[in-house]
Amino acid sequence: MLADARLLPAADDALEAAFEQAAEITRRNSKTFYTATGLLPPPARRAIRALYGFCRTTDDLVDREGATLAEVEAWRAAVAQPAARQTDPVLRAWAAVRERYGVDSRYQFELIDGVALDIRRQRYQTWAELERYCYLVASTVGLLSMPIIGLAPGVSLEEAAPYAIRLGVALQLTNILRDVGEDAARGRVYLPALDLARFGLTAEDILRGVSDQRFVELMKFEIKRARDQFYRALPGIALLAPAARPAVGAAALLYRAILDEIEAIGYQVQTRRAHTTSLQKLLRLPGILLTVALLQPPALLDGGRAAASA
Repeated sequence: MLADARLLPAADDALEAAFEQAAEITRRNSKTFYTATGLLPPPARRAIRALYGFCRTTDDLVDREGATLAEVEAWRAAVAQPAARQTDPVLRAWAAVRERYGVDSRYQFELIDGVALDIRRQRYQTWAELERYCYLVASTVGLLSMPIIGLAPGVSLEEAAPYAIRLGVALQLTNILRDVGEDAARGRVYLPALDLARFGLTAEDILRGVSDQRFVELMKFEIKRARDQFYRALPGIALLAPAARPAVGAAALLYRAILDEIEAIGYQVQTRRAHTTSLQKLLRLPGILLTVALLQPPALLDGGRAAASA
């Protein structure tokens, strides 16, 4: 059943302001996620936006010019503190949620591990290496979310986790494909070297903004991979609490629509940002909600779990 956020500690003015700040961070940075979480019951919506505020602020640490690993480690130490000792509003809201729902802290620290890789300007040789990065920075968010939004009766975290992991990989790969140009401007190339070589490209080509037919074919290849990740992840939405399914389904399918937009702009992500407008999101929602309502849960046998995690 959906976790009961009504038992969050009564908010004093500072904690209430902290939750409001987290909601504003969500609205400002991800209209897709903000729209999707609007479909959650209010208590869960508040808690999940606190989680987003934590994740977004953590990610922003390494996007600032001159960011250091020492700063990341200082943040890690601050994150570990209980809510009663937090002074940062974002961390206070998140710690209150984390403690209320008994969220496994391991995943928040894995998220920080993933963010730290960006400071090192990590390059990825293979899809397996990039997939691991996607797990650290995105799948962990799904794993942190599940105790908050809840699971269907009789479903365990162990059974649902492979689908949450797969969805996180799909979302992060979509982000990477959308942001190729922006990342290159920061000196970052996430696409695996073996994939680049397959199409006659190098990381240096991506940094120089090459967008010829080789790049188009590379993008088609990666988009196909991303869609496959979504395809394998979506049945897991039926394992969530019924009240959580519309929000998670909307987040997944609205993000998947970004892949359509990349195609619509001719794969020119080196110079343009693919996105869906607010109107497009609203027009897609009825179909998305119908799709989610019709989802059937996967067979929770060893084979079914293996299919999600492969």
